[in-house]
Amino acid sequence: MARKYFGTDGIRGTVGRPPITADFVLRLAHAVGQVLRRTESRPRVMIGKDTRVSGYMLESALESGFNSAGVDVVLLGPLPTPGVAYLTRALRASLGVVISASHNPFQDNGIKFFGAHGNKLDDGWELAVEEALEQPPAWADSMVIGKARRLDDAAGRYIEFCKSTFPSALTLRGLKIVVDAAHGAAYHIAPKVFHELGAEVFSIGCAPDGLNINREVGATHPQALVAEVRARGADFGIALDGDADRLKMVDGDGRLYDGDELLYLVANARLDHDEPLVAPGSRDSTPGVVGTLMTNMAVELALQARGVQFVRAKVGDRHVLEELGARGWLLGGEGSGHLLALDKHSTGDGLISALQVLQACLRSGRSMASLLSEISLFPQTLLNVPLPDGRSWRQSEAFAAVCREVETELGGQGRVLIRASGTEPLLRIMVEARDAAVSRQCAQRLADAVQTEAA
Repeated sequence: MARKYFGTDGIRGTVGRPPITADFVLRLAHAVGQVLRRTESRPRVMIGKDTRVSGYMLESALESGFNSAGVDVVLLGPLPTPGVAYLTRALRASLGVVISASHNPFQDNGIKFFGAHGNKLDDGWELAVEEALEQPPAWADSMVIGKARRLDDAAGRYIEFCKSTFPSALTLRGLKIVVDAAHGAAYHIAPKVFHELGAEVFSIGCAPDGLNINREVGATHPQALVAEVRARGADFGIALDGDADRLKMVDGDGRLYDGDELLYLVANARLDHDEPLVAPGSRDSTPGVVGTLMTNMAVELALQARGVQFVRAKVGDRHVLEELGARGWLLGGEGSGHLLALDKHSTGDGLISALQVLQACLRSGRSMASLLSEISLFPQTLLNVPLPDGRSWRQSEAFAAVCREVETELGGQGRVLIRASGTEPLLRIMVEARDAAVSRQCAQRLADAVQTEAA
């Protein structure tokens, strides 16, 4: 059965258009409650949200839908996605629910779920929910209808959890840090985490009004952070997205670092301090790191030079997490800033990732630039080529021959990635090479070959 509603990370869309409407979200919660009731007599779910104005409406719909199925609800208020995952696990809830569209603008919203252990749920669970959505509702009678309450100290509990992942022997005292929470779910949390660990904190993107989430701030618009770090003479800048599960960082010189660089920095620091890349009890003790199809090849080569395996998953932190679990490894991530350290948290967490980077800098006494001096990201050229026939390029021997020629010329010091867009009639061609001119030339040759074939 193909999934009708669930995408790569829950259900997402524009508010007021199906499926992000109050009536559908109520039915969704009721269906999820029905699935939970198959194995539990009295399930309890945690509901958190980001700062979008639509969160009020969707929170009420979820609460009603769960209660109508005999499920109790604990309302967490505005809280980062990884905070909901943590409290779901810590408070032994049946399920965690997040109302957020992550880095999207305020007009969008979404619903995503975590299992009892703070983990992303699998395809089988999502299919069970979609099947339940096709069935008539089974309203609970008044004797078993669910109840709702609010957890007033949710933010404080999560702040303490984040701090607990940072070594007690270290302090941020003496550091100036600019924190940009994208006017999102971490606006009241991120500044406190770094302040309570000793830093002098300057905040931007921490004044949500329901409409300004991710607007010209945060991990998707880091220019504001770069400017503020320079203006303040700060040592570090930390940018999160709307639900605080992705991270970009800036150093004292105003240089911006993406997820690929931060992933390598953390992995390399663990190797330097003989810290684990493999989970305890794993059958294979060979250290490894998981990236995605889009991870810069320089990261792969640099890790391999240190004896670390590198495996590419499909794009999306869910796929990175699945690959880590299958291999028993601890570190993975994406260039977008989703980083996973499974010995610290069960899901990607921008705050905890930032603390991992700061820990590496403090322990070594070196800057981010110094810690990354051994690696220089390969230039990437990405071209979007119109594709009237979505399949013709796959059957083209002429195009395949050009692909082979380009890969031979790159000689293991570059990479070609070709994929059809899932939403537009476009073929996305990405070429990575040590030399920017080579990258551009090879990408253009491939684009020309596609267009010749389509003519």
